Amino acid sequence: MSFIDAELVQRIHNDFLDSYDEELELELEDRIYFQDADLDAPNQTQEAKAYRQFYFRELFRLQAELVKLQDWVAATGHKVVVIFEGRDAAGKGGVIKRITQRLNPRICRVAALPAPNERERTQWYFQRYVSHLPAAGEIVLFDRSWYNRAGVERVMGFCTDEQYEEFFRSAPEFEKMLVRSGIQVIKYWFSISDEEQNLRFLGRIHDPLKQWKLSPMDLESRRRWEHYTKAKEIMLERTHIPEAPWWIVEAVDKKKARLNCIHHLLQQMPYEEIKRPVIDLPEREYHKDYSRRPVPKEMFVPDIY
Repeated sequence: MSFIDAELVQRIHNDFLDSYDEELELELEDRIYFQDADLDAPNQTQEAKAYRQFYFRELFRLQAELVKLQDWVAATGHKVVVIFEGRDAAGKGGVIKRITQRLNPRICRVAALPAPNERERTQWYFQRYVSHLPAAGEIVLFDRSWYNRAGVERVMGFCTDEQYEEFFRSAPEFEKMLVRSGIQVIKYWFSISDEEQNLRFLGRIHDPLKQWKLSPMDLESRRRWEHYTKAKEIMLERTHIPEAPWWIVEAVDKKKARLNCIHHLLQQMPYEEIKRPVIDLPEREYHKDYSRRPVPKEMFVPDIY
């Protein structure tokens, strides 16, 4: 095996290890148990283990701050839209998962719209996004957004030149209107290299649990890398406005990207800790005339494990 092949295999292994960490994060519901978590893995250096431990500590700390932010948003009636854009496999979904993992879905929710149907294609372009905008005390995370028109629709030929130009006339005005109405708009572009996207696609091809993430559109985006680059550059140039500027997240290192993005997001709002009232658990009431009815055994899920 050549040095290049060995390096590629090691990087795919590291990407697989990152997927293992994703599952571990979901299992570690209580930070207390982190100290006992099994962070050992084959072919892992002490430096890599120490970095993963640092990552988990920082992630839990930032997620605790996100809970404070959530409470502040709910208490003040603040309205926030956070847009996540970037190339396929850039890590947008991973960051969104970490943000929402410990938050109340009634306050912080994700909008990930499918391709428009026939009726939606005849609507005003922004119309189908409007119903997902936040009310007072809500945060909405757009996993891709109206910027589809400036990216995939442009590159794949799903819109006309006239529709494309109209988007650039309308998008800044649309976002200014949102801001004037009291909605804070935060926009992130996740940036990865050509080489890194290729590596992540290879990882998805060889991981049965991730193959569903590879769509024909994703594969085509790989072929049209340069077209997407040009579209991205034009989009950033024409929609980077003071009211809703773009923020670039360097995302080649997934873990650093998550921490950096969450840290930056927290800095965008002047939140403070909202003191919660002391909760007293009421005594359970007992009634002599109540008796619990037995549940038929056939209604139970089989006890396999």
